[in-house]
Amino acid sequence: MTSDDPEHEPRHERRVSGPYYPKDTPRVPPPEYGQQPGWEQQQGHGQQQGHGQQPGWGEQQGYGQQGYDQQGYGQQGYGPQDYGQQGYGQQGYGPQDYGQPGYNQQPGYNQQPGYNQQPGYNQQQGYGQQGYGQQQDWRQQPGSEQLPSFVQRPPSGHRRRRGRKLVIALIAAVVAVVAAIAVVVVVVLKPGAPVHTTGFVPTGTTSAQDAQQTATAFLQAWDTGNLAKAANYTDRPAAAQAALATYKQDLHLRKLTATAQTVTAAAPSAATGPRESVATALNANIATSDSASALRGTWAYHSSLVAYQGKNSQVWYVAWKPDIVAPNITAATHLAAVEVAPQVVAVTDSGGNNLTTYNDAGLNNIDTILMQKAPPGQGSPGLDVEIQTAKGKPVPNSEAVIIPSQNIANLGTTITQQAETAARSAVAMHKGSAMVVIQPSTGDILAIANNAGFDDFALTAQVAPGSTMKVITSTALFNKGVLTANSPVACPRTYTIQGITYHNDNNETLPAGTPFSTDFAQSCNNAFDQQWSYLSGGGLANTAKQYYGLNQKWDIGLSGITASYFNAPVTASGSELAQEAFGEGQLVASPIAMASVAATVDAGMFKQPVLVAGTKTVTATPLPASTDSQLKEMMRDVVTSGTAAGIGFGPNVYAKTGTADIQGQEQPNSWLIAFNPEMNVAVGCLVVNAGYGAQFAGPEVNAFLNSY
Repeated sequence: MTSDDPEHEPRHERRVSGPYYPKDTPRVPPPEYGQQPGWEQQQGHGQQQGHGQQPGWGEQQGYGQQGYDQQGYGQQGYGPQDYGQQGYGQQGYGPQDYGQPGYNQQPGYNQQPGYNQQPGYNQQQGYGQQGYGQQQDWRQQPGSEQLPSFVQRPPSGHRRRRGRKLVIALIAAVVAVVAAIAVVVVVVLKPGAPVHTTGFVPTGTTSAQDAQQTATAFLQAWDTGNLAKAANYTDRPAAAQAALATYKQDLHLRKLTATAQTVTAAAPSAATGPRESVATALNANIATSDSASALRGTWAYHSSLVAYQGKNSQVWYVAWKPDIVAPNITAATHLAAVEVAPQVVAVTDSGGNNLTTYNDAGLNNIDTILMQKAPPGQGSPGLDVEIQTAKGKPVPNSEAVIIPSQNIANLGTTITQQAETAARSAVAMHKGSAMVVIQPSTGDILAIANNAGFDDFALTAQVAPGSTMKVITSTALFNKGVLTANSPVACPRTYTIQGITYHNDNNETLPAGTPFSTDFAQSCNNAFDQQWSYLSGGGLANTAKQYYGLNQKWDIGLSGITASYFNAPVTASGSELAQEAFGEGQLVASPIAMASVAATVDAGMFKQPVLVAGTKTVTATPLPASTDSQLKEMMRDVVTSGTAAGIGFGPNVYAKTGTADIQGQEQPNSWLIAFNPEMNVAVGCLVVNAGYGAQFAGPEVNAFLNSY
């Protein structure tokens, strides 16, 4: 009886199946002293000929020159050059009525030399008047021989004292009048009153025009990237600015062009003035990332906004809502520019037959994966805009196609009809069966077959490989120079390490002087576990990776999805490493991995299994010629005189059986790997919860080889 008998092998719990590859027009200037609407600066009001032109008043240097919006010195009045020319005076304030005749413009008021030239009093620089803050010396004006009328010398013959009293009286009267005006200005203008810092003051003659101007101001600020300015035109600046910034970031926005279009009346509100709905057209040049080489395109779409006038105010606002940036956006969602992989219309075998026609769980899974996303390098990706949740999940049916992907009409795989048909027939012998067939010279996967319901154990099983692992263990010992196929190695009935005693199946024993090839052929466990010290330091795991390409992720062509089909812990030592030497412990493997082990011995070098031509693969170091030769010799001994001798394999078959006891299962898992150089095929077969490798997996492999 061989060590494939599960009764005396350690039991360890294993999962059968593991992970499967495992969305402006200028604003009205703020109120200043002497500039309240309705007080002054109207064309012709308060600027009648003669006012401001009294001898000694309007003829001093600086009066009637630039700064009072007059052309030339002493022209009639001040009217025609008021607001409506250059500066604050460009047409845009003209027609409105700003004040009554005579306010702040009566002879002697607001025109006193030295008065009304103080900062903030009706003559500030920038409002069409230069000379802000420069007081005029009324006592002696440069270039004028006249004094102000209220301090001119008295006529000849009058007494100087009386004239002085008159001058003092006039001064007192003027001061009293000016003081009275100052009191009125202070009381009426309320300089501490709040100034509008948000919203927009349009100049339309209808509410529709005002709404369109307000919307245009908002969109133009957004266009130019001035998000703070755009947000300030809304009634919720903080929320608006955050949303506009998110829009720019999530779409990797390159350029935006937005325009206001039709205006229609919106539902009225008691809390506001007129309300209008403005349709908008947007063209956003977006990309999948900020990289210069990122996929990019232009998203043309429509949205809308509502603009309204404040209650009892000239100021208009954009009523902020998240869906202003795009329809259906909420405070809990955002936009995203995503690359869309090209899809596959049909997945076929190498002869053009659709994979789904085989009705195999593994091939059906492959078909589903490849239909959703083509392998890298095939087809061309597209660009979509989609709505995503806060967690980045796409909202169903929210995508907008910007650039359509170039799909693949037909994607062929390496599956051959001959191999697949033979494999499907073989696994039908037992439930829970899975088989993978590989072409050793290329690594092409010729067949994937399952008979385990919907379970695709051929690719997804993660179970101990049993004694099929002894191929890798022997490789490590040969490469290290510890043993050869002919080295005498006893296989004692029991072996104890770190307090754990291992028994051979049915207390089998092989005496001292037994060639190691016989230990291998008879699959005697204690000939392998006692070699654990030579495998320490990661020797076993590293051999699996370096020469067999295992212990790392493979992409077999499933649209860039990678998976590890074999795992041996690098840190294993002591009793754990002793178990792994004969295929138990923490080791896990799948049929595709162990079929690849057989293919590597056949070809003398690793060729990563692939399902789709052109897939980028991992590589490994070729087996040393001596090691490969000895492995072939021992695997042939398994067929001729070892555990697979009674299966009926032909003269060109090389094999290794395996039986892995799994805790919680009624029966052990049955394994067998084999290759036939004449056929250029290697096979890995697993039958879960079955029994000895030679009794279940072996006959299935033989059935495949006989019908292939």
